[in-house]
Amino acid sequence: MKTLGNLLWLILGGLLVALIYYLVGLLICITIIGIPFGVQLFKLGTYALWPFGRDMVFGPDQPGCLSLVMNLIWILLGWWEIAIVHGVFGLVCCITIVGIPWGLQHFKMAIGALFPFGKVIKERE
Repeated sequence: MKTLGNLLWLILGGLLVALIYYLVGLLICITIIGIPFGVQLFKLGTYALWPFGRDMVFGPDQPGCLSLVMNLIWILLGWWEIAIVHGVFGLVCCITIVGIPWGLQHFKMAIGALFPFGKVIKERE
């Protein structure tokens, strides 16, 4: 069932979302200072490609001081807007019963987009 959900996700916009994450990540990586932020955008893009059956969770020994500071910088620089966009799309998807699974994935992506540092993508068992 998760494979069907992922395929529909890709067709209905997941591929576009992932490509946007990757392109913006490449642009951000042009500067040395932007590389950590670009890496987080690559992580979000990878998660956006195949979200069903996977979760973004804190890695071992996380959240640490560095990831906490980087998440704070992430929010102060305005990247919280990504989380708001995913939240709005999640609400729109949840209007119909059929769209609820995709809405829930957008809500998970909103949380991951709000605090991406220190998180890893993990397969759900």
